[in-house]
Amino acid sequence: MAKTPHDTVILREIPVIRKIIQDETWLEGERRGCVVKADDQIVRERVCEVVLRIGQQLRDAMTASITATMLVERVSVETTTNPRNGAE
Repeated sequence: MAKTPHDTVILREIPVIRKIIQDETWLEGERRGCVVKADDQIVRERVCEVVLRIGQQLRDAMTASITATMLVERVSVETTTNPRNGAE
């Protein structure tokens, strides 16, 4: 099964969302003065708020990153397969 561009974007977003969960869990623990689990209701709500707030910006950044990577890979392939390279 081939990946769609959206699959690739989602896969690149996962580490960012994990970091948001980690940060919000730590922040809530600091607020309460005790250890808080990542599945705490308040943590979940705050993670959702953050993801909703930055979602489009995050998606745009990941899409741009993928596009840039694809362009670099394409140029690399084109220059390495060009018979003129190294013919000087």
